[in-house]
Amino acid sequence: MSGTDETTNLKRAEELKAAANEAFKANKFSQAIELYSEAIELNGSNAVYWANRAFAHTKLEEYGSAISDATKAIELDPRYSKGYYRRGAAYLAMGKFKEALKDFQQVKRLSPNDPDASKKLKECEKAVQKIRFEEAISAQDFERRSVADTIDYKCIEVDAQYTGARIEGDTVTLDFVKHMMEDFKKQKCIHKRYAYQVVLQARDLLKSTPSLVDVTVPDGHHFTICGDVHGQYYDLVNIFELNGLPSEENPYLFNGDFVDRGSFSVEVILTLFAFKCLYPNAMFLARGNHESRGMNKIYGFEGEVRSKLTDTFVDLFAEVFCCLPLAHVINGKVFVVHGGLFSTDGVKLDEIRAIDRFCEPPEEGLMCEILWSDPQPQLGRGPSKRGVGLSFGADVTKRFLEDNNLSLVVRSHEVKDEGYEIEHDGKLITVFSAPNYCDQMGNKGAYIRLTAPELKPDIKTFSAVPHPDVKPMAYASNFLRMFQ
Repeated sequence: MSGTDETTNLKRAEELKAAANEAFKANKFSQAIELYSEAIELNGSNAVYWANRAFAHTKLEEYGSAISDATKAIELDPRYSKGYYRRGAAYLAMGKFKEALKDFQQVKRLSPNDPDASKKLKECEKAVQKIRFEEAISAQDFERRSVADTIDYKCIEVDAQYTGARIEGDTVTLDFVKHMMEDFKKQKCIHKRYAYQVVLQARDLLKSTPSLVDVTVPDGHHFTICGDVHGQYYDLVNIFELNGLPSEENPYLFNGDFVDRGSFSVEVILTLFAFKCLYPNAMFLARGNHESRGMNKIYGFEGEVRSKLTDTFVDLFAEVFCCLPLAHVINGKVFVVHGGLFSTDGVKLDEIRAIDRFCEPPEEGLMCEILWSDPQPQLGRGPSKRGVGLSFGADVTKRFLEDNNLSLVVRSHEVKDEGYEIEHDGKLITVFSAPNYCDQMGNKGAYIRLTAPELKPDIKTFSAVPHPDVKPMAYASNFLRMFQ
């Protein structure tokens, strides 16, 4: 390459970086990644481009890719403090606190007089120590006893002054659920007696279901699949206004990630659990990667539960989340799972049925891959952009469907601009039901209606609706919010 060509490339790379920075500021993170990638192709030795792309990956929750890019930035310039900062933030978001702490310590060494670096390191050290202690205690408690078995909600008295929704006796009614939802809209919580009753009765129902649930939709009837809701209660209410409340004639499947990020997660989970109690055979719930103790500790649900309910509910929800099934099959043809497919071929539905799901999600194996994996445009398999699970191509999807006599995979787990995306030769659909995710992504939400016997996907999209002035992640630790 001549000197003139090299100069031209360097100049063009800087122009692309500037355009990428503008896209990032506009919350167009996928576009920013594409532009940073073009800049890297022209000048791959610039650590700033790699660190900036790492930050954009973090915004899309692609923490594995963020760590890889930040590591490259560090290799190119071992004294570039922002590289360590970006990698530390990605490790933190994954719950890898020990690795995060090392990177923030390095930031402090490189910038000893930077007050911001000193503050973040102190917060990091304090939070890591607190989280480790809490995890050690909660793990011991979780192993030792069932929280649900220690609770007798019938012994909890309700004050005469309480004017909210009530359950008379042992049965959740539609009137109760409607009253509760109206109270939630006004930012009122239900009495803890009724919250306990809903969660405990939902637990009993979920505990008795298999890890893979077979759903039958009679000919002429429809079935609705929703993706991630992520604590966006007012958007959940909007789904019900657009598509009808759940009922025996209007069944739903919510495909995981009910909580975290959004700051109305308590309202979302109590509403979904209440409908599960009301219509056990018309409200189906699948586990997502955020229905786990580790994610809830980081992304806000635990803090929200402590604020709106009691500490006991933190352990109770963690226990109930372990009862959620992992996958559903609609009429023997449509496979519905939160994340995706597997690192090996030949996985049969009976193997999924046999998974012992009553635990916190492991870091590898079928259950991990069900909760974390993502599709990729290229064939074969690749490393996960999230740093957990894997990426899988259209050939993997095709073989899995053929091996199990299925016709379609529906999954969630990823924000999509239109609320959905059809991939893998039409054999895989991603559906995401949290519009304007985290109040910043600008995406639409979507849900899928299937009508038997054809089960042809009818995808409906919708926009975000207003909600009270409570920011996403309002209940997450200050420690995490510093790096968002």
